[in-house]
Amino acid sequence: MSEIAKIQLGDKQYELPIITGSEDEKGIDISKLRALTNHVTLDIGFKNTGATKSAITYLDGENGILQYRGYPIEQLAEQSTFLEVAYLLINGDLPNKKELDYYTESIRHHTLVHEDMSRFFQAFPTGAHPMGILSTMVASLSTFYPESQDPNRAMADVELTITRLLAKLPTLAAMAHKYSLGQPLLYPKNSLNYIDNFLRMMFGLPVEEYEVDPVIADAMNKLLILHADHEQNCSASTVRIVGSSQANLYSSISAGVSALWGPLHGGANQAVIEMLESIRKDGGGMKKWIDKAKDKNDSFRLMGFGHRVYKNFDPRATIIKTACDNVLERLGIDDPILDLAKELEEVALKDQYFIDRKLFPNVDFYSGIIYKALGIPTEMFTVMFAIGRLPGWIAQWKEMVENNDPIGRPRQIYVGATRRDYVPMDKRS
Repeated sequence: MSEIAKIQLGDKQYELPIITGSEDEKGIDISKLRALTNHVTLDIGFKNTGATKSAITYLDGENGILQYRGYPIEQLAEQSTFLEVAYLLINGDLPNKKELDYYTESIRHHTLVHEDMSRFFQAFPTGAHPMGILSTMVASLSTFYPESQDPNRAMADVELTITRLLAKLPTLAAMAHKYSLGQPLLYPKNSLNYIDNFLRMMFGLPVEEYEVDPVIADAMNKLLILHADHEQNCSASTVRIVGSSQANLYSSISAGVSALWGPLHGGANQAVIEMLESIRKDGGGMKKWIDKAKDKNDSFRLMGFGHRVYKNFDPRATIIKTACDNVLERLGIDDPILDLAKELEEVALKDQYFIDRKLFPNVDFYSGIIYKALGIPTEMFTVMFAIGRLPGWIAQWKEMVENNDPIGRPRQIYVGATRRDYVPMDKRS
């Protein structure tokens, strides 16, 4: 017999089914609650509400588990490529060699953006934030491919839109970076793989050949994989709810970019570097800031330590720490900010206060250090995050469409004024 939950309202009792996930997760199905009882639930921030049933990502924050389509993140980060993971998230299974070769080649053929788009950059003001630029440019892609706006589009058209997004987002991101520096834009070089091509467009110059460092390419590949999806987070939920209105995929992804832009979501690694900058300007005395972090009456918080979801440890941090160490060793950069980061990491990993509270460095801490070491401006950190998260957004959108989910429409508890009559202007006090 299926499990049920019982709810008592006055003298009436109602039974609600309990849904069990494939990893034995439990959820009370309240889909018919309002129809049965004329009541809704109040769950501000949706912390206890499952908005959908999803087969994409499994996350167990208590035990530090993250799996894409059943595959542990540790195995994927060490053994696969970003495009292989993108295929897995979007299509449900790992590709065989023929499928991956075709997938890779299809993306290579769509890396260029329309030349008119390159002129859009000139309309942005100097100093425009690259996330604002990226969100705008992604949304504008729908105007170049109007067939994508048809809600009843054929699956072949959807697959082409997905391919274009995966191919063009790194190009647009690199263009935004180059524009912010006042440097000439580089066109994609499709003889290179996905990661190497992106690194060349980011850091290369037309007057010289850019040599891709394999250590940096490996770290970038791992970072993008680790960021590829993270269950029903703010930006993924945004993509799904925008897409539920039958908005086109470009517009839905643009909304996801905007949601990721928020400092409480994608801006965490930027906050790490900004915190370290503040410590450096203060004189770099680490003990003072460690003491401030321990003081419950002090508003200061160590950025990049602990995680809202992972209550034990962030499994992604364990993976990226090694890549971070390799990048710093390879580059040999003398940077006081990076020195402070290593000092802070060492202190926190040994201090009993942080150990007892499981406040270990998370993936944002190490990704911020890597981006800083590569010379990527802090304003670009969230753009890098968006490139990694793109396959997850697409997978979430695609699953929502295939499941024929209804348009998202949360309820509310109204707490405003009760009915009152309009008062003419000359009679108002």
